[in-house]
Amino acid sequence: MRTLAVIGSTGSIGRSALDVARNLKERFKVEALACGHFSPQFCEQIKEFAPRIAAVNDTAGALELQKAFPDLDVRSGPEGVASLGDSADVVVLSVVGLAGLDAALRAVKAGKRLAIATKEVLVSGGELVFREAKKTGAEIIPVDSEHSAIFQCLAAGGRESVARLLITASGGPFRGKDKTFLENVTVKEALAHPVWKMGPKISVDSATMMNKGLEVIEASRLFSVPAEKIDVVIHPQSIVHSLVEFCDGAQLAQLSVPDMRLAIQYALTYPVRLPSPVAKLDLSEIGKLEFGKPDMENFPCLKLAYEALKKGGICPAVLNGANETAVARFLKGECRFMDIPRFVEKKLNETVNIIDPDLEDILEADRFGRE
Repeated sequence: MRTLAVIGSTGSIGRSALDVARNLKERFKVEALACGHFSPQFCEQIKEFAPRIAAVNDTAGALELQKAFPDLDVRSGPEGVASLGDSADVVVLSVVGLAGLDAALRAVKAGKRLAIATKEVLVSGGELVFREAKKTGAEIIPVDSEHSAIFQCLAAGGRESVARLLITASGGPFRGKDKTFLENVTVKEALAHPVWKMGPKISVDSATMMNKGLEVIEASRLFSVPAEKIDVVIHPQSIVHSLVEFCDGAQLAQLSVPDMRLAIQYALTYPVRLPSPVAKLDLSEIGKLEFGKPDMENFPCLKLAYEALKKGGICPAVLNGANETAVARFLKGECRFMDIPRFVEKKLNETVNIIDPDLEDILEADRFGRE
C-alpha cells in the first residue's frame, strides 16, 4: 500500500483525488491533507480518511483544527503546507497559483511521485522542478486532462518521434464572441463554464483562454517540446482531451467523458490501469465531434502565453503573476474582463528578461508581475 498526500484537498481536484483514494482504499492510505482555510468540509475529510498530518495555510484556522483534533499533527502557514511535499509516496498538488512551488520542490527533492494539477508551478518554476527531479529520479505525472492525454498517447512512441502536440480546448463560455461582447462580460458570465466545474480563478482563465496558454507552456515543460510544435485546437465537446502527432503523420488521441477522476487515477496508479467509477464513453450517443482554430485576436491571452514561452527566462513567471493579479481584480469588480490581457501585456512589455533564472529570480519575476 502506498501513502498519499493531497495538497489542496477541499478544491475540486482535491475532492476528486480523495474520491479516487476512496475507491482504491486497498492500494492507497491518505497520509496527509492540506487546505487554505479551516472549514467543516476539511474536518469531514479528516474524520473519514484519518490522515497522520494536516496543514492549514491560515494560522488561525490551524489553531481551530488543532482544537478539533488534539491528537493530529497539525501544521500551519505556507511552510506547514509545503512540508507535506515529502510526507507521502505520492503527492497530489492542486493548490491555485505559485503557492505550490515549495511543496513541488520538496516532493521531487525527496524522490516522490508528484501528481501535479497546479499548472502555475510548472509555468513559472518548471525548469527548477524538472532539474531537481532529474537529480533524484522523482516522477512528475500530469493531472490536467489535456496533459494526461498527451502522457498516455506518448506511450505509443518515443518522444524523439513526436512531430506536434495538439491540445484541445472547449473554447470556454465565450467561444465565437467578438470584442464588443467581451468588453462587457460580467463575473457571473465568466464563471459559467459550459463543460467543466472549476474554481473561480481557473474558470476565468478558461473564459480568457489564458488557461489554455498556461497549458501550452506546461506542455513544453513536461514533454520538452518547443512552442512551434504545440498547437491548440478548439473542441467544444471536451471528449478528445488532446492528441499527439508523430513524425510518420499518425495522430493518437485519448478520449473519455469529461471527468477529472480518470486522469487523477492514472497519475496515482501509473503504469497500471485499474477499473474506475468514471462513466464509460458512448460515441454513438455523442454523435458528432467538432474541431476548429482558436481566435487569438479576440482572446489575446493565448497569444501572450505563446510569446512568453518563446522568450523564455522569467517571462512565463511574469505572465503568470500578472494574470493572477488581474483575474483577482476582475473577480472583485475592480477591472473589466478585457483589462486582464491588457494588464498582462503591459507587464510583459516592461520585463527585462533573465534567461537562466534561479529560484529567487522566479519569485522576483512573480512579484514584479503582480505589481
